Amino acid sequence: MRREIPLAITFITSLIIIVSFFIPHAPFGTMQEISLKWYAIIAGFTMLLGVDSLIHMHSQKIKRKKSGWVYSVVLIVGFAVFVVAGTISGFRYGTAMDINSSFMYLYNYVIIPLQSTMFALLSFFIASAAYRAFRARNLDATLLLITAVIVMIGRVPIGNQIWHNFPAIAEWIMAIPQMAAKRGILIGISLGYIAVSLRIMLGIERSYLS
Repeated sequence: MRREIPLAITFITSLIIIVSFFIPHAPFGTMQEISLKWYAIIAGFTMLLGVDSLIHMHSQKIKRKKSGWVYSVVLIVGFAVFVVAGTISGFRYGTAMDINSSFMYLYNYVIIPLQSTMFALLSFFIASAAYRAFRARNLDATLLLITAVIVMIGRVPIGNQIWHNFPAIAEWIMAIPQMAAKRGILIGISLGYIAVSLRIMLGIERSYLS
């Protein structure tokens, strides 16, 4: 019974959302709105559970002095500082997102520089992956390498200086062959998404109950 009730709720809610998508009139439209409001409420509680799980996991890591426990201390302290700053800013300015609030100060001078650092490091990983992917080991890799070089040259100002047709060729590659491959991938992803959704809706996939 403990499993049948969640499965029934999942099936009924999914059915309401699907029917209301094709018949957006009363009573289905209203039922969809109610279901989405309940979804927002449940999503809020799942965020609280996620925060509790995160703090518990890192607290245990600090307690047992596991490898990298110092980073767990930094995470918990940073989390506490942002919560306190957001709460104080909310009471003082009515919202934590006020430009003069301490929360926005921390966001602008801590979070944004950290994000910039992460993206800067990511560029090196992308360059390393591109180097491995573009090595001309066979015909397919050679075509990928040639195409990537043409697109990169066509997207920078020096490409037009080298040959005025480079930008036009790069645009054609992005608009025709790249778009065809992209649409094929998106179709495959969509079919997989539909298959997984049906499995969850029909109770075949039950991993969310564990």
